[in-house]
Amino acid sequence: MKLINIGFGNMVSASRLVAIVSPESAPIKRIIQDAKERGTLIDATYGRRTRAVIIMDSEHVILSAVQPETVANRFNEKDDGLDEEEFDGSEE
Repeated sequence: MKLINIGFGNMVSASRLVAIVSPESAPIKRIIQDAKERGTLIDATYGRRTRAVIIMDSEHVILSAVQPETVANRFNEKDDGLDEEEFDGSEE
């Protein structure tokens, strides 16, 4: 399983990712509010401005302080992604 860094050492599973979108539009703001009300919103911004909204196949919505293009580039990288077997939770 490939994990994608979404900022501040936080990772999401690439195989569960549905969309990476910008948070500015009204429909995306409604998606964020609905997820908050359902309890499926994960805020991974560490208090910074939300720059990307990541929608997972489990209907979880993740807020990231990293640009959507940056997350998409990390998704598309072939060898830089961490495999589950390689990830031990420690930062070097």
